[in-house]
Amino acid sequence: MRNNLVEIICQESQKNKDIIFVTADLGFNVLNAFYEKFPDQFINVGIAEQNMTSVAAGLSLEGKKVFTYSIGSFSTLRCLEQIRNDICYHNLDVKIVALAAGFAYGALGMSHHATEDIACMKVLPNMTIFSPCDPIETRAVTRAAIQMKSPCYIRLGRGGEKNIHENNEVELNFVVGKAFPLSLGNDGCIFSTGAITSEAQIAVKELRKKGYHLSLYSFPTIKPLDEDLVKQCALIYDFIIVVEEHQINGGFASSIADVLSNIYEKHATLKRIGMKDQYTSLVGDTNYLRQQYKMDAKEIIRVYMENKI
Repeated sequence: MRNNLVEIICQESQKNKDIIFVTADLGFNVLNAFYEKFPDQFINVGIAEQNMTSVAAGLSLEGKKVFTYSIGSFSTLRCLEQIRNDICYHNLDVKIVALAAGFAYGALGMSHHATEDIACMKVLPNMTIFSPCDPIETRAVTRAAIQMKSPCYIRLGRGGEKNIHENNEVELNFVVGKAFPLSLGNDGCIFSTGAITSEAQIAVKELRKKGYHLSLYSFPTIKPLDEDLVKQCALIYDFIIVVEEHQINGGFASSIADVLSNIYEKHATLKRIGMKDQYTSLVGDTNYLRQQYKMDAKEIIRVYMENKI
Protein backbone atom coordinates (compact mmCIF):
# COMPACT_ATOMS: atom_id res chain seq x y z
CA MET A 1 0.00 0.00 0.00
CA ARG A 2 2.70 2.51 0.96
CA ASN A 3 4.40 2.30 -2.45
CA ASN A 4 1.08 3.01 -4.14
CA LEU A 5 0.47 6.03 -1.93
CA VAL A 6 3.91 7.46 -2.71
CA GLU A 7 3.45 6.76 -6.42
CA ILE A 8 0.23 8.79 -6.53
CA ILE A 9 1.73 11.62 -4.48
CA CYS A 10 4.69 11.74 -6.90
CA GLN A 11 2.32 11.97 -9.86
CA GLU A 12 0.34 14.79 -8.28
CA SER A 13 3.46 16.63 -7.13
CA GLN A 14 4.57 17.05 -10.72
CA LYS A 15 1.50 19.23 -11.20
CA ASN A 16 1.31 20.78 -7.74
CA LYS A 17 4.45 22.21 -6.16
CA ASP A 18 2.54 23.01 -2.98
CA ILE A 19 2.48 19.34 -1.96
CA ILE A 20 4.91 18.77 0.91
CA PHE A 21 5.87 15.38 2.39
CA VAL A 22 7.03 15.36 6.02
CA THR A 23 8.42 12.23 7.68
CA ALA A 24 9.61 11.47 11.19
CA ASP A 25 12.80 9.67 10.16
CA LEU A 26 10.92 6.75 8.59
CA GLY A 27 10.38 5.01 5.30
CA PHE A 28 13.44 5.98 3.31
CA ASN A 29 13.40 2.98 0.99
CA VAL A 30 9.83 3.89 0.09
CA LEU A 31 10.21 7.67 0.12
CA ASN A 32 13.37 7.83 -1.98
CA ALA A 33 11.22 8.00 -5.09
CA PHE A 34 9.66 11.21 -3.80
CA TYR A 35 12.78 12.74 -2.30
CA GLU A 36 14.89 12.26 -5.42
CA LYS A 37 12.29 13.94 -7.65
CA PHE A 38 11.11 16.64 -5.25
CA PRO A 39 13.88 17.41 -2.72
CA ASP A 40 12.47 20.89 -2.05
CA GLN A 41 9.10 19.37 -1.12
CA PHE A 42 10.45 16.83 1.37
CA ILE A 43 11.23 17.38 5.07
CA ASN A 44 12.59 14.92 7.62
CA VAL A 45 12.01 16.32 11.11
CA GLY A 46 13.75 13.40 12.84
CA ILE A 47 12.17 11.17 15.46
CA ALA A 48 9.81 13.92 16.61
CA GLU A 49 6.28 13.09 15.55
CA GLN A 50 4.60 15.84 17.57
CA ASN A 51 6.88 18.41 16.00
CA MET A 52 6.21 16.85 12.58
CA THR A 53 2.48 17.45 13.09
CA SER A 54 2.88 21.06 14.17
CA VAL A 55 5.30 21.74 11.31
CA ALA A 56 2.68 20.33 8.93
CA ALA A 57 0.06 22.64 10.41
CA GLY A 58 2.32 25.66 9.93
CA LEU A 59 3.05 24.72 6.33
CA SER A 60 -0.65 24.30 5.64
CA LEU A 61 -1.39 27.74 7.07
CA GLU A 62 1.02 29.04 4.41
CA GLY A 63 -0.99 27.39 1.66
CA LYS A 64 0.72 24.00 1.38
CA LYS A 65 -0.93 20.59 1.07
CA VAL A 66 0.98 18.46 3.56
CA PHE A 67 1.37 14.71 4.12
CA THR A 68 2.82 13.44 7.40
CA TYR A 69 4.18 9.90 7.55
CA SER A 70 4.99 7.63 10.48
CA ILE A 71 4.07 4.35 12.17
CA GLY A 72 0.36 4.17 12.97
CA SER A 73 0.52 4.48 16.75
CA PHE A 74 3.12 7.26 16.57
CA SER A 75 1.48 9.46 13.92
CA THR A 76 -1.82 9.43 15.85
CA LEU A 77 -1.68 8.64 19.57
CA ARG A 78 1.62 10.43 20.18
CA CYS A 79 0.40 13.47 18.24
CA LEU A 80 -3.23 13.58 19.30
CA GLU A 81 -3.04 17.00 20.95
CA GLN A 82 -1.32 18.54 17.92
CA ILE A 83 -3.79 16.91 15.52
CA ARG A 84 -6.70 18.17 17.58
CA ASN A 85 -5.51 21.71 18.33
CA ASP A 86 -3.27 22.57 15.38
CA ILE A 87 -4.86 20.70 12.47
CA CYS A 88 -8.52 19.82 13.03
CA TYR A 89 -9.50 22.93 14.96
CA HIS A 90 -8.28 25.06 12.04
CA ASN A 91 -9.58 22.57 9.43
CA LEU A 92 -6.18 22.47 7.72
CA ASP A 93 -5.12 20.70 4.54
CA VAL A 94 -2.98 18.05 6.25
CA LYS A 95 -3.07 14.33 5.43
CA ILE A 96 -1.91 12.03 8.24
CA VAL A 97 -0.51 8.78 6.85
CA ALA A 98 -0.33 5.91 9.34
CA LEU A 99 1.91 3.05 8.30
CA ALA A 100 1.43 -0.46 9.66
CA ALA A 101 -2.03 -0.22 11.18
CA GLY A 102 -3.27 -2.97 13.46
CA PHE A 103 -0.72 -5.77 13.95
CA ALA A 104 1.44 -5.01 10.90
CA TYR A 105 4.45 -4.41 13.20
CA GLY A 106 3.41 -7.35 15.34
CA ALA A 107 6.90 -8.47 16.38
CA LEU A 108 7.72 -5.04 17.87
CA GLY A 109 5.12 -5.25 20.62
CA MET A 110 2.13 -3.22 21.76
CA SER A 111 3.92 0.14 21.47
CA HIS A 112 3.94 -0.41 17.70
CA HIS A 113 0.43 -1.90 17.42
CA ALA A 114 -2.10 0.62 16.10
CA THR A 115 -5.36 -0.66 17.56
CA GLU A 116 -6.87 2.51 19.03
CA ASP A 117 -6.18 4.98 16.24
CA ILE A 118 -9.55 4.89 14.47
CA ALA A 119 -11.36 5.74 17.70
CA CYS A 120 -9.03 8.67 18.39
CA MET A 121 -9.27 10.09 14.87
CA LYS A 122 -13.01 9.46 14.47
CA VAL A 123 -14.00 11.72 17.33
CA LEU A 124 -12.20 14.75 15.89
CA PRO A 125 -14.39 17.21 13.96
CA ASN A 126 -13.36 17.92 10.33
CA MET A 127 -11.40 14.64 10.08
CA THR A 128 -12.02 12.23 7.19
CA ILE A 129 -10.81 8.65 7.77
CA PHE A 130 -9.64 6.37 4.97
CA SER A 131 -8.84 2.70 5.59
CA PRO A 132 -8.09 0.97 2.26
CA CYS A 133 -8.05 -2.81 2.07
CA ASP A 134 -5.51 -3.19 -0.76
CA PRO A 135 -3.22 -1.27 -3.15
CA ILE A 136 -6.08 -0.43 -5.52
CA GLU A 137 -8.13 1.24 -2.79
CA THR A 138 -4.96 2.95 -1.55
CA ARG A 139 -4.46 4.65 -4.89
CA ALA A 140 -8.08 5.75 -4.91
CA VAL A 141 -8.13 7.20 -1.39
CA THR A 142 -4.80 8.99 -1.94
CA ARG A 143 -6.15 10.77 -4.99
CA ALA A 144 -9.32 11.63 -3.08
CA ALA A 145 -7.34 12.99 -0.13
CA ILE A 146 -5.27 15.21 -2.43
CA GLN A 147 -8.44 16.70 -3.89
CA MET A 148 -9.76 17.55 -0.42
CA LYS A 149 -8.67 20.67 1.45
CA SER A 150 -9.45 19.39 4.94
CA PRO A 151 -7.76 16.97 7.37
CA CYS A 152 -7.57 13.31 6.36
CA TYR A 153 -6.32 10.20 8.08
CA ILE A 154 -5.04 7.43 5.77
CA ARG A 155 -4.61 4.10 7.56
CA LEU A 156 -2.32 1.70 5.68
CA GLY A 157 -0.82 -1.74 6.08
CA ARG A 158 2.92 -2.24 6.31
CA GLY A 159 3.54 -3.07 2.65
CA GLY A 160 3.44 -6.01 0.28
CA GLU A 161 -0.34 -6.43 0.46
CA LYS A 162 -1.94 -8.16 -2.50
CA ASN A 163 -4.84 -6.76 -4.48
CA ILE A 164 -8.22 -7.89 -3.21
CA HIS A 165 -10.23 -6.15 -5.91
CA GLU A 166 -10.06 -7.97 -9.22
CA ASN A 167 -9.85 -4.81 -11.36
CA ASN A 168 -9.32 -1.05 -11.05
CA GLU A 169 -13.04 -0.21 -11.13
CA VAL A 170 -12.76 1.06 -7.55
CA GLU A 171 -9.97 3.42 -8.51
CA LEU A 172 -11.99 4.76 -11.42
CA ASN A 173 -15.30 5.09 -9.57
CA PHE A 174 -14.22 5.90 -6.02
CA VAL A 175 -16.51 8.18 -4.04
CA VAL A 176 -15.62 9.35 -0.54
CA GLY A 177 -17.99 7.70 1.95
CA LYS A 178 -19.03 4.79 -0.25
CA ALA A 179 -18.35 1.07 0.33
CA PHE A 180 -17.60 -1.49 -2.37
CA PRO A 181 -18.94 -5.05 -2.75
CA LEU A 182 -16.31 -7.78 -2.97
CA SER A 183 -18.92 -10.53 -3.20
CA LEU A 184 -22.70 -10.74 -3.09
CA GLY A 185 -24.87 -13.44 -1.55
CA ASN A 186 -28.12 -14.04 0.29
CA ASP A 187 -26.83 -16.17 3.18
CA GLY A 188 -25.06 -13.52 5.26
CA CYS A 189 -23.22 -10.22 5.29
CA ILE A 190 -19.75 -9.09 6.34
CA PHE A 191 -18.46 -5.52 6.60
CA SER A 192 -14.70 -5.06 6.74
CA THR A 193 -12.15 -2.26 6.56
CA GLY A 194 -8.40 -2.15 6.07
CA ALA A 195 -5.88 -4.88 5.36
CA ILE A 196 -7.70 -7.45 7.52
CA THR A 197 -10.29 -7.60 4.75
CA SER A 198 -8.08 -10.33 3.28
CA GLU A 199 -9.15 -12.56 6.20
CA ALA A 200 -12.80 -11.80 5.52
CA GLN A 201 -12.31 -12.70 1.86
CA ILE A 202 -10.74 -16.04 2.82
CA ALA A 203 -13.70 -16.76 5.11
CA VAL A 204 -16.22 -15.97 2.38
CA LYS A 205 -14.46 -18.30 -0.05
CA GLU A 206 -14.33 -21.12 2.51
CA LEU A 207 -18.00 -20.69 3.38
CA ARG A 208 -18.88 -20.79 -0.31
CA LYS A 209 -17.32 -24.26 -0.45
CA LYS A 210 -19.77 -25.26 2.29
CA GLY A 211 -22.68 -23.94 0.26
CA TYR A 212 -23.10 -20.54 1.95
CA HIS A 213 -23.00 -17.43 -0.22
CA LEU A 214 -22.23 -14.25 1.71
CA SER A 215 -22.01 -10.60 0.79
CA LEU A 216 -18.71 -8.95 1.67
CA TYR A 217 -18.30 -5.17 1.59
CA SER A 218 -15.07 -3.23 1.92
CA PHE A 219 -15.30 0.20 3.57
CA PRO A 220 -12.32 2.28 2.41
CA THR A 221 -13.94 5.28 4.10
CA ILE A 222 -14.87 5.01 7.76
CA LYS A 223 -15.75 8.67 8.26
CA PRO A 224 -18.00 9.60 6.56
CA LEU A 225 -19.61 6.16 6.61
CA ASP A 226 -21.78 4.63 3.89
CA GLU A 227 -24.90 4.79 6.06
CA ASP A 228 -27.26 4.06 3.18
CA LEU A 229 -25.59 0.71 2.53
CA VAL A 230 -25.53 -0.15 6.23
CA LYS A 231 -29.26 0.54 6.52
CA GLN A 232 -30.01 -1.42 3.36
CA CYS A 233 -28.12 -4.49 4.57
CA ALA A 234 -29.54 -4.19 8.07
CA LEU A 235 -33.05 -4.64 6.69
CA ILE A 236 -32.10 -7.65 4.56
CA TYR A 237 -29.92 -9.83 6.78
CA ASP A 238 -30.49 -11.33 10.22
CA PHE A 239 -27.03 -10.35 11.40
CA ILE A 240 -23.99 -8.50 10.12
CA ILE A 241 -20.42 -9.49 10.99
CA VAL A 242 -18.07 -6.51 11.26
CA VAL A 243 -14.33 -7.17 10.99
CA GLU A 244 -11.62 -4.69 12.00
CA GLU A 245 -8.01 -4.88 13.16
CA HIS A 246 -8.73 -2.45 15.97
CA GLN A 247 -10.43 -2.20 19.33
CA ILE A 248 -14.13 -2.92 18.94
CA ASN A 249 -14.80 -0.03 21.35
CA GLY A 250 -14.92 3.20 19.38
CA GLY A 251 -13.77 1.76 16.07
CA PHE A 252 -15.39 0.81 12.77
CA ALA A 253 -17.96 -1.50 14.35
CA SER A 254 -19.03 1.25 16.73
CA SER A 255 -19.83 3.43 13.73
CA ILE A 256 -21.98 0.63 12.30
CA ALA A 257 -23.72 0.29 15.67
CA ASP A 258 -24.51 4.01 15.68
CA VAL A 259 -26.30 3.64 12.36
CA LEU A 260 -28.24 0.56 13.51
CA SER A 261 -29.39 2.39 16.63
CA ASN A 262 -31.32 4.82 14.44
CA ILE A 263 -33.24 2.13 12.54
CA TYR A 264 -36.63 1.62 14.13
CA GLU A 265 -37.76 -1.35 12.04
CA LYS A 266 -36.64 -4.87 12.86
CA HIS A 267 -33.03 -5.04 11.71
CA ALA A 268 -29.87 -7.12 11.77
CA THR A 269 -27.98 -7.75 14.96
CA LEU A 270 -24.28 -6.88 15.06
CA LYS A 271 -21.45 -9.38 15.54
CA ARG A 272 -18.08 -7.72 16.15
CA ILE A 273 -14.67 -9.19 15.39
CA GLY A 274 -11.74 -7.16 16.69
CA MET A 275 -9.72 -6.44 19.83
CA LYS A 276 -11.90 -6.92 22.90
CA ASP A 277 -10.92 -4.19 25.36
CA GLN A 278 -7.43 -5.50 25.99
CA TYR A 279 -3.80 -4.79 25.14
CA THR A 280 -1.70 -7.11 23.04
CA SER A 281 0.70 -8.81 25.42
CA LEU A 282 2.01 -11.20 22.76
CA VAL A 283 4.46 -10.57 19.95
CA GLY A 284 4.68 -12.24 16.57
CA ASP A 285 3.84 -11.66 12.95
CA THR A 286 0.48 -10.32 11.83
CA ASN A 287 -1.07 -13.69 11.06
CA TYR A 288 -0.04 -15.10 14.43
CA LEU A 289 -1.55 -12.18 16.36
CA ARG A 290 -4.77 -12.22 14.36
CA GLN A 291 -5.11 -15.90 15.21
CA GLN A 292 -4.29 -15.44 18.89
CA TYR A 293 -6.75 -12.58 19.33
CA LYS A 294 -9.48 -14.29 17.26
CA MET A 295 -9.52 -11.89 14.33
CA ASP A 296 -8.79 -14.29 11.46
CA ALA A 297 -10.78 -16.17 8.81
CA LYS A 298 -11.29 -19.13 11.15
CA GLU A 299 -12.98 -16.90 13.72
CA ILE A 300 -15.16 -15.24 11.08
CA ILE A 301 -16.35 -18.66 9.92
CA ARG A 302 -17.01 -19.75 13.52
CA VAL A 303 -19.09 -16.64 14.24
CA TYR A 304 -21.10 -17.11 11.07
CA MET A 305 -21.81 -20.80 11.66
CA GLU A 306 -22.74 -20.15 15.29
CA ASN A 307 -25.30 -17.46 14.41
CA LYS A 308 -26.81 -18.61 11.13
CA ILE A 309 -30.40 -19.76 11.24
